Amino acid sequence: MSGAPARPIDVAVGILVRPNGDVLLGQRPADKPYDGYWEFPGGKVDPGETVFEALQREFVEELGLTIRSADEWCGIEHVYPHAHVRLHFFISRDWEGEPQSLEGQAFAWQGAVGVEPLLPATIPLLEWLEQVRYT
Repeated sequence: MSGAPARPIDVAVGILVRPNGDVLLGQRPADKPYDGYWEFPGGKVDPGETVFEALQREFVEELGLTIRSADEWCGIEHVYPHAHVRLHFFISRDWEGEPQSLEGQAFAWQGAVGVEPLLPATIPLLEWLEQVRYT
């Protein structure tokens, strides 16, 4: 592959926040770029889907969770060697179910104990969340 595509791929990303401030992270599976890295769960927006619909679908498919509501938080673009992505972040405190590893991925609630390595686009968002949490 000779570099990332010029047009970004839209990706819906969910930040589930527990009442104590912990957030859910998932570990990328072995068959994907950056395998073993931790990230916020989510996935590509399919044609004809809104970003929120993609978020809801991805959480059902990957973790067995139903996102009832979420607030748009921010959007960033990041160019990885394998892809140029436009990440649409949503914060949700309103979901149904407990996370399940439906695609064989590990997941963890990030709070007092950190996980590593983190996907590069995830790092600044965790830093922002920490600032908001303690201000």
